[in-house]
Amino acid sequence: MTSSNISLTQFLIEEQRAGRVNPQLRLLIEVVSRACKRISIAVGKGALGGVLGDAGEGGQANINVQGEAQKKLDVLSNEILLEANAWGGHLAGLASEEMDTSQPIPDKYPRGNYLLLFDPLDGSSNIDVNVSVGTIFSVLRCPEGVTSPTDADFLQPGTAQVAAGYCVYGPQTTLVLTVGHGTHAFTLDREAGSFVLTTRGMTIPQETREFAVNMSNQRFWEAPMQAYIGDLLKGSEGPRGKDFNMRWIASMVADVHRILTRGGLFSYPLDSKCAAKGGKLRLMYEANPMSFLVEQAGGAASTGRMRMLEVTPSGLHMRVPVFMGSKAEVDAAVGYHQAHDAQAH
Repeated sequence: MTSSNISLTQFLIEEQRAGRVNPQLRLLIEVVSRACKRISIAVGKGALGGVLGDAGEGGQANINVQGEAQKKLDVLSNEILLEANAWGGHLAGLASEEMDTSQPIPDKYPRGNYLLLFDPLDGSSNIDVNVSVGTIFSVLRCPEGVTSPTDADFLQPGTAQVAAGYCVYGPQTTLVLTVGHGTHAFTLDREAGSFVLTTRGMTIPQETREFAVNMSNQRFWEAPMQAYIGDLLKGSEGPRGKDFNMRWIASMVADVHRILTRGGLFSYPLDSKCAAKGGKLRLMYEANPMSFLVEQAGGAASTGRMRMLEVTPSGLHMRVPVFMGSKAEVDAAVGYHQAHDAQAH
């Protein structure tokens, strides 16, 4: 049987038979994938579904815990994921980028052994202009003996993740998943209504000539980032000895999906605008799950100063600088930071 014939359900059953997932984790991933199908339908309707624009009433936008204006689809996507995961018995609690605190599963439902964290709609500033957006999720084990988890129970390093994935809503709806044994892509067959395995074992090339960064922030970057990007822009005449292309979609799922597909470096470095917060991107909802997927595809992920998955989280909404993608290029970016720090001391 070829990959093109294998549904997500069959893939997960095979992983269960191989001892890589248990029935509860399998159910959790299937429930999340079904929620992503519902979100995909809502995204696809766009203006026809009345879901574009800011959420809120009387011209006042809703502001989430991140201090950002919520889009209608942010709110809808969050509700879809909360509702889908409440009753199945596979979760003890969940946390969302859109909510101040974590939520235990309601008492009227059985509770499972896992914790789910998600960014319900990453890149939502792109919704109204019809650019790819997506859902990112991360799965942790609930600590032993905890029946009603609090925020503190979610604060586990990325190395503790048992599964992670994202769904990108673009020309195709694609689910990219890892359970710690490679990174795999599934494409939604809209006629059949199921995700079908289309790439088993995604592999990020070690070397690259592409980088993704928001160049409009250049004047706010730290010195090592200035030096690193400066050398990339010098191209074949510079110290790197090759020409680089820049790509920037401003939707993390879309940028990282390109890198998982053909290589590259995605970065959102520390800058003076976000330094007080620790960075721009959220460790628990964005950086950790994406880093797990990237590492499982042979890439690397770092804050610029340490391996991303080894960062100890200090809060549900902790932010970090991010460098991820082709291993040799991540190592090069980290090298600039290490050299700068060594000189500073």
